[in-house]
Amino acid sequence: MINGINFISIYHHLPYPLKVFVASTKGYQLQHLRYGKNTEQMVEKAVERETWDENQWKMWQAERLEFVLNRSVKAVPYYRRYWEEQRKNGNRASWIYLENWPILKKEEVRKNPLAFVAEDCNPRKMYCDHTSGTSGTPLKIWESTKTIQQWYALFEARWRRWYGVSRFDRWAILGGQLVVPFEWVKPPFWVWNAGMKQLYCSAYHINPENVPFYIDAIRRHGVKYLLGYPSAIFALAQTAFQLKLSPPVLKVVISNAEPLFSFQKQMIREFFECPVYDTYGMAEFVCAASQCSEGVYHLWPEVGHLEVVSDDSDESVQDGETGRLICTGLLNVNMPLIRYEVGDRGAQNAAIKECGCGRSLPRLLSIEGRQDDVILTRDGRRIGRLDPIFKTDLHLLEAQIIQEEIGKFKVKYVPAPEWNERDENILAERLRQRVGDVCVDFETVNAIPRSRNGKFKAVISQIQGNLHE
Repeated sequence: MINGINFISIYHHLPYPLKVFVASTKGYQLQHLRYGKNTEQMVEKAVERETWDENQWKMWQAERLEFVLNRSVKAVPYYRRYWEEQRKNGNRASWIYLENWPILKKEEVRKNPLAFVAEDCNPRKMYCDHTSGTSGTPLKIWESTKTIQQWYALFEARWRRWYGVSRFDRWAILGGQLVVPFEWVKPPFWVWNAGMKQLYCSAYHINPENVPFYIDAIRRHGVKYLLGYPSAIFALAQTAFQLKLSPPVLKVVISNAEPLFSFQKQMIREFFECPVYDTYGMAEFVCAASQCSEGVYHLWPEVGHLEVVSDDSDESVQDGETGRLICTGLLNVNMPLIRYEVGDRGAQNAAIKECGCGRSLPRLLSIEGRQDDVILTRDGRRIGRLDPIFKTDLHLLEAQIIQEEIGKFKVKYVPAPEWNERDENILAERLRQRVGDVCVDFETVNAIPRSRNGKFKAVISQIQGNLHE
């Protein structure tokens, strides 16, 4: 198995009980990685910090930021070289002040990710997250077990606990993994993962013929909450509503990874008859936010320090104004990303004041970005997220998928020097695994055209109507 396709093919041919065994084995491994004996204590401390006042948060972040900046200069090759070069050029500015650091682009991290790993860490003993990147730009991020467990303790406190559920509850996810082949026409379109108490449902098989089976599976497995791409959850809810199906009894629906549009939220809430909350985060562990019962997006200050800078310069904008999001990670101190431009735009209210939900956390006022188009397949399925196609095993700098018509796609890509025919075949195969037997043309470009905010859509549909509604 070189590129993962063979493993997927083998998995797809397993009988369902063996698929459950494989998924559950992986699930138990992930549970062991994400949660430890100190998890509950970390959760309780995170909840306690939610009512800190502004001075407490300022002191905590200032101390943590100083530690991260000092560690980065002394132990991280990329940053040490940068500051050595600055000193040679006569720049005596102190690295203790964040404003003296340059803004870091994703391309720098993508080119040599190991240069951002602290030298006192062994990458072979760390977890490597191969993130596809929301704009078709793959990245590798290394994390220690401690960092991962800190992150999932916050996840438990600020996602699940806020919404009245826990990691001990059964749940379902509509995600990007290839649970079954695209051409599969009979259930199951899911796999039960006993290790995580998770029903992993395919986001690629939602159509009027299959939706009744999805709803029945969610009900039969005793699922308490649903998490996933809002485009997929919306498609499920809208179709089930049109079919006049009875909803399963859920405590909450949680959306992630994509923008949650108001029309989507309304339909999801109308069908499932439960609250719907949105979340914001990224694999780089530099920024995160979750929506409270008042509809406010609260930032997680432990994860990162957020700046908002002008579109036309690197100067900070006024509090409440929209600009580019620049994040300095405070959680992953073993691969610190300093003043990292995440590629999204937004606005924040950094002032600490109590919300109607009772918490005193800074607020993310708006988020822009991640607004890929929805793909329409020949049999009527709507697929809203294709980023799992872009993995770091491809010799690829960035890419964009364009649906020109039903059954016809173009992939614009910027190749890395090692790009070859094998990469093209893998990329085409991964696309077909998710959208069916389609024609795929490739076009080499020097760069993917950007919008005003410097981002590009990883997926574009040229079919009339954009298929968002």
